[in-house]
Amino acid sequence: MQQHIQFVTQVPATRIGADGKFAAQQRSVPAEVPIAISFLGIGYAVMMATPADLEDFAYGFARSERLIDAAADLSGIEIREEERGVLLGIELVPERHDRVLARVRHRVGESSCGLCGIENLEQALRPLPKLPVPARIAPTAIFRALDEIRAQQPLNAETGAVHAAALCDAQGQVLAAREDVGRHNAFDKLLGHALREEGDMGAGFVLLTARCSYELVEKAALAGVPLLVTISAPTGLAIERAKEAGLTLVALAREDSVLVMTDPHGLFDRQPNAA
Repeated sequence: MQQHIQFVTQVPATRIGADGKFAAQQRSVPAEVPIAISFLGIGYAVMMATPADLEDFAYGFARSERLIDAAADLSGIEIREEERGVLLGIELVPERHDRVLARVRHRVGESSCGLCGIENLEQALRPLPKLPVPARIAPTAIFRALDEIRAQQPLNAETGAVHAAALCDAQGQVLAAREDVGRHNAFDKLLGHALREEGDMGAGFVLLTARCSYELVEKAALAGVPLLVTISAPTGLAIERAKEAGLTLVALAREDSVLVMTDPHGLFDRQPNAA
């Protein structure tokens, strides 16, 4: 893809201090452009996203939409820049065409919440796979990942306006990370990267620098992620869906503490203040 769409642009701004002083400055802001996604030439969705790592995004989005099971199910990607955005054309192997056609019948639109294109509740809240017992992960691994994630966010360091999704091993080392203005997109990019590289999503955990919506829990469950850690709080539906899938969910992850929301396998089975 030609790179005349920049990931970061400079814009003028005025800083006003508490002391009443004004100062002109330049501010870095991330790009947010429409990504028009099609499968088999059929328009499927338009997502507002950072136009980086779009091949990873294609794989991860297709997996999150349950259109593919493995990287081999995706047979081709076309990325074409247009004046106002990017066209992302995705081709699947013939064995997966029926999934696209069936899914398209249930979509009449698209929105950031993901529900406006769904015709009924059964399609909105489809059953999730049961997750396996995760690796034994100590709280220190989560705190290590929280410390390491900063170095994996160059776009956020420059702009302060994007989310990150990071794949971490059982010791908390960050193995890979992806950024985007949308938390769902960042996670899809990470999932796509792992799918393409045949990474083991079940060997450690995923850390998200965002609030935990039910969609993020569903993406984790579909990708086989047994432990999800998020910086901000979850919604009630996110907790409910995590319980349905047997997902261990840790939220409000900070440098000094984390909050275990669901722990179906007793990873953190320890009484408060126990020695």
